[in-house]
Amino acid sequence: MANLEKVRIDKWLWSVRIFKSRTIATDAVKEGKVKIGGKAVKASYMLQRDEMLEVRKNGFAFQYKVIDLIEKRVGAPIAQLCYEDLTPQEELNKYNDWFVGKGASEKREKGAGRPTKKERRTIDEFKKGQF
Repeated sequence: MANLEKVRIDKWLWSVRIFKSRTIATDAVKEGKVKIGGKAVKASYMLQRDEMLEVRKNGFAFQYKVIDLIEKRVGAPIAQLCYEDLTPQEELNKYNDWFVGKGASEKREKGAGRPTKKERRTIDEFKKGQF
């Protein structure tokens, strides 16, 4: 890895693949969704090794410890070596429960056509767990 002493926090969050783009990472930092020691930081904050980050993303609270500093985007296996995920198990379970089933879309019988308004409401209620 690189021998950097400090790197911008938005650049690091993007390069280790916590956010899809640097713009999204910068916006998250500006909105106060990234904290160090419980305090929100600016996008220009210079991150150092062994710092603890709290990242709020999609309503979930993730915690990371910085292991190594990089400023260029790298492959996922290399990126995972640059941080340690310290997110509590309860939060990971909440994230996994939310994420399960999001990959595949629903199927309808061939020739059934689009759902009616009433069927759509029933489907939406079922998805929310209200059925």
